[in-house]
Amino acid sequence: MGAVIALAPIVFSLLAISALFSAAETSLTGASRARMHQLDREGDRAAKRVNRLLSDQETMIGAVLLGNNLINILASALTTQVLTRAVPGALGVAIATALMTVLVLVFAEVLPKTLAILRSDDVARFLSGPTLLVVKVFGPIIYTIQFVVRRTLRLFGVRLDMGIDVLAAHEEIRGAVEYHHAEGLVEERDRRMLGGVLDLSEMDVSQVMVHRMNISIVDAALGPRELVNAVLESDHTRIPLYRGDPENIVGVLHAKDLLHAISEAKGDFDALDIAKICREPWFIPETTNLKDQLNAFLKRQNHFALVVDEYGDLQGLVTLEDILEEIVGEIEDEHDSAIQGVRRQPDGSVMVDGSVPVRDLNRALNWDLPDDQAVTVAGLVIHEAQAIPKIGQTFIFHRHRFEIVRRVRNQITSLRISAPLENGEAGEP
Repeated sequence: MGAVIALAPIVFSLLAISALFSAAETSLTGASRARMHQLDREGDRAAKRVNRLLSDQETMIGAVLLGNNLINILASALTTQVLTRAVPGALGVAIATALMTVLVLVFAEVLPKTLAILRSDDVARFLSGPTLLVVKVFGPIIYTIQFVVRRTLRLFGVRLDMGIDVLAAHEEIRGAVEYHHAEGLVEERDRRMLGGVLDLSEMDVSQVMVHRMNISIVDAALGPRELVNAVLESDHTRIPLYRGDPENIVGVLHAKDLLHAISEAKGDFDALDIAKICREPWFIPETTNLKDQLNAFLKRQNHFALVVDEYGDLQGLVTLEDILEEIVGEIEDEHDSAIQGVRRQPDGSVMVDGSVPVRDLNRALNWDLPDDQAVTVAGLVIHEAQAIPKIGQTFIFHRHRFEIVRRVRNQITSLRISAPLENGEAGEP
């Protein structure tokens, strides 16, 4: 009995060290890298140590696990040795095994790891110093273990590269935003803005451009006075000019350039030389990535580009505002209506122009219609119906009822869309 009493402080000391190892493993793997980097930049030494450990996460985890196992095995061996003297035979081994299992599970695993999960950043910073020392001590052993593990896995065709994250960085950020939104810590508008930034690299200009059918263009052959009137009647400050064929864009007339020219001509419209005022059009392919196009706008200090397909045919135009609206939502000025092409009805349904982009409709009404198969609402209906619907036809998909209200030739120009239906209603024919 005296040996058991003398052993108790040693075993509990070993369990305390094991608890520190367990807390270090959990907190360091769960610590916020973004916060650690920010604290490091602010001069926090503990955060700097955490970043150093996370830079070689495989070695850090290996060293912590090695130390933890050594401590647990040592504590179990000492306990078994002492108890088998007091209770000889298999019964003593069974008692030692049961006792150490409970002690290790409760005090060296569950308790410290629970605390580390709840306060990952603080615990990681607190234990970063001792953990770094353990890594230095066990480093050579861990490198040998890693070599053996990699060689063994390579026999089964598995190659490890700890330098490559399993999840892409933007997906990790997206997951964090969605999680904090679900917890009520991120507002819906902020969630959409952060998601919009991440979506830029996954979209191209064809998904946000103004279609060529909706572009306001002016004939370059018009006289200066007629051109001035056309610019005044337009809601836009940049007007594409065509010559002969409407798709033959020869220049872009900026309202500010026109005003400067009128001022220099002292109001004499007939003295204006429109060819000298026009700016050269900028053509970009429709497959251009939105992130790349945003950088191109900033680099060239030009906020207006014409979109062409692989054959060089005009498809539409895109502006800096179009891309920014994917991040911050609709940008309205005194010439914009609240939601262009979307009109709410008393019965809860919505009248929508066929040319309205699906993403704009989702943003305006907080809906969740898919936008990966079609850009516009009309395109979505045609994609789902696998045909060009007739006036009066009704379809139910994606928990909404779509009724074709108006069609011009083969173009759906107006639809009535119901509010989200209940599951039972959505299943009706």
